[in-house]
Amino acid sequence: MSLESLEAELKALIIEALVLEDMAPADLPREEPLFGDGVGLDSLDALEIALALEEKYGITVDDDDEATKRRFATIASLAEFVSEARSR
Repeated sequence: MSLESLEAELKALIIEALVLEDMAPADLPREEPLFGDGVGLDSLDALEIALALEEKYGITVDDDDEATKRRFATIASLAEFVSEARSR
């Protein structure tokens, strides 16, 4: 799967997992921060995303806060993380 198609899949997964009914995948730019001043997600949203990733891809997210922040920073970084984790 290409990173581009994985990014599209992740956008849909995030919207579904967080029940963001007023958002479309196009509303989640690949390089815009997902948390804070970007899209505006919070730590509870990060937990929901981590659970959705585990359910869909079998990926376990570490408890390492700094690594998780980097991985969950943008759609692009999240896609890279999922792609690497799936190839192990």
